[in-house]
Amino acid sequence: MSNLFIGLGALNAFIAVAMGAFSAHALKGKLSEHYLSVIQTAADYQFYHALGLILIGLIFLHNKSRLITLAGWLMLSGIILFCGSLYTLSLSGTKWLGMITPLGGLCFLIAWLMLAYAHLQAKN
Repeated sequence: MSNLFIGLGALNAFIAVAMGAFSAHALKGKLSEHYLSVIQTAADYQFYHALGLILIGLIFLHNKSRLITLAGWLMLSGIILFCGSLYTLSLSGTKWLGMITPLGGLCFLIAWLMLAYAHLQAKN
């Protein structure tokens, strides 16, 4: 599980950097400033949470709690729902996808809370 989360985190960090560069260079002048800003927000959040996934993978080496595992899956779900919906919304103009974005944000929040709880209640 540790290698999986670290690998997925690294892959998501790569995608975040690529999307940030793609929007800054290839899409400049093709999308409105608003949509470029939305893509940048998605890339920022994807990168932060990619680092979170890597952190969860490293923590899992020492704490194999089910809460840690669930936090990892929720963080990945948040990346897909939050960042994926913002990327797709910006590139396609499909506005209803904006309704999915808060679900991804909720996944992020719950993942961070689970990570905190897993360590605050741990007996070391």
